[in-house]
Amino acid sequence: MLSISKNLLRKTGRTVMRYKLIKNRDKIVLGLSGGKDSLCLAHVFKHLQRVSPIEFEFKAITIDYGMGEDFEALKAHCKKHDIDHEIYKTKIFELSKEKIRKNSSFCSFFSRMRRGALYTYAKNNSYTKLALAHHLDDAVESFFMNFSYNGSLRSMPPIYRANNGLEVIRPFVHVRERQLRDQAIKYNMPIIEDEACPAMKFDIKMPIARAKTKDMLEKMEEQNSLLFVSLRKAFENINLSSFCDEDHLERRV
Repeated sequence: MLSISKNLLRKTGRTVMRYKLIKNRDKIVLGLSGGKDSLCLAHVFKHLQRVSPIEFEFKAITIDYGMGEDFEALKAHCKKHDIDHEIYKTKIFELSKEKIRKNSSFCSFFSRMRRGALYTYAKNNSYTKLALAHHLDDAVESFFMNFSYNGSLRSMPPIYRANNGLEVIRPFVHVRERQLRDQAIKYNMPIIEDEACPAMKFDIKMPIARAKTKDMLEKMEEQNSLLFVSLRKAFENINLSSFCDEDHLERRV
């Protein structure tokens, strides 16, 4: 078993307890892409199973798009560390050739289809929750992208209920991306990078909004080292009446 950083375990444990993300006898599907974030979450879950008074089970599910992905290193890593893991085969890549229209959001399509496949697996196999490895950087980037490009104040909550009734949890929502990167490098985890991205199979222009947002936030953090600390607190201190939404205005007689 890997020796996960105490700081990472502490932050994740506090998030799990504060928002009651995991309850006794929960059966959890963990979306394991093979990237650094989801691999770290799988190892944190193994640690929690060992030390937490809460009894729960989880299974790591990797979505096979059907485009010849190589998951052998990932499967070997999970077997070595006793992580219950399954490759869930789909025809998402084949469907994308028919469904994705010109100038439509390529990444959005695959994200929706991947999430749908995880929902389907969870519901069909009597799992109660789906765990995703989104971290604080993801939440902050989504927040800035939503108000910069979509005219909406939205981010990523630690827990929500999907339309099909499944609870979706994000135990890493208060963890910085660099903490996960450090863990992956330290233990030489077999990270799957862009080679498993379906976009590599298409002759399309990759979306640049998130890359631009990342770059902007990096520059902002250089000017203010406490930027992400402040933003995390801001996500917990929302003053709805200070905006222009009619449903939340304070009306005094």
